[in-house]
Amino acid sequence: MQDLTMEQTSYRTDIRKEIVLQRLRERGCRITKQRQTLLDVILEEDCTSCKEIYYKANMQDAAIGAATVYRMVNLLEDIGAFSRKNMYKISCPMDCEKENACRIEFEDDTVCQLNAQSWYRVISEGLKACGYGNGKKITSVMVDPCTSDCCL
Repeated sequence: MQDLTMEQTSYRTDIRKEIVLQRLRERGCRITKQRQTLLDVILEEDCTSCKEIYYKANMQDAAIGAATVYRMVNLLEDIGAFSRKNMYKISCPMDCEKENACRIEFEDDTVCQLNAQSWYRVISEGLKACGYGNGKKITSVMVDPCTSDCCL
């Protein structure tokens, strides 16, 4: 798969934004400047929590409060445009020294904790063993948890 250019990425973000704005309008919501700012932050930034969304949006508009962020995220969840369950981004450079960066639980309730370097090595070697990556350096891993009935 080829890498997307900045222009293509921007175009996709614009399309997603318009779809979300249309859903909000259909719900009877006013499209305020704050809602647009929050939507821009959510679509353009790699935020892993509502708190991060708040900090980034508040830098653009000091009038945006934490409650506004939470209300907007709840509204986006209600219309099916967003899910807090999918707010995971794991980014760990190979030289990171963080301890307990990854916790793995096994079916017998045993736990394996890996430091960041070990976690990176496990992911890299696993991808390589399965024929993925072609020797490319991993920059981040996005985890999208299963939301089907079998996993809830």
